[in-house]
Amino acid sequence: MKKFLKQKNKKNLGLARRSMAEGFTLVEMLVAISIFTMSILALLVVLTQGISNTNYAKTKIIASYLAQEGIEYIRNMRDTFMLYDPTDSQTGWNAFSTKLIDASCDESNGCYFDDQNLNYSNPSQPMAGIAMASCGASCPMLLYDDVTGKYGYMAGVNSGFIRKTEITVVNPDEIKVSVALSWTQSSGNYKIVFSESLFNWIE
Repeated sequence: MKKFLKQKNKKNLGLARRSMAEGFTLVEMLVAISIFTMSILALLVVLTQGISNTNYAKTKIIASYLAQEGIEYIRNMRDTFMLYDPTDSQTGWNAFSTKLIDASCDESNGCYFDDQNLNYSNPSQPMAGIAMASCGASCPMLLYDDVTGKYGYMAGVNSGFIRKTEITVVNPDEIKVSVALSWTQSSGNYKIVFSESLFNWIE
């Protein structure tokens, strides 16, 4: 009888140990799943941040090109007025300055230009005919035409970019031009500004 009870107790003890071992295995499995889940979540956060940074970098590059393009257009317009004015370069410089001032391109307001109606085959230097307009309360949003790949104001979808040109008349022979590009992304509002001084370089 004692032998039987001993064997029974050993059997029960073995079952208890096995149950405890199975219980520890379940806890370990839950811990492992938790660690794995946290690792996946951390990886997703890193990937999301990486995608966000990539999108920001791409958008900033486009904004930089558009700001530089604004400077190039104004410089080209200055050169056209000065080199091809029928009277002389000083008259051309004066006409260039007057065009910017009349469009309210001063710092308190700002202006924008639209080149989409220009006829580049026109022999009378069409760059002088770039339309300049006051921004008023705010400049219009640039549109992106996915057929031509160009940004403008006549056709296309909303690009999310606003381009604003401002001038400061430093002296009668120098104008400082600043072109600001602003846009909004999920991570916030952004703005970059390119500036250049343009001179009456022909005397």
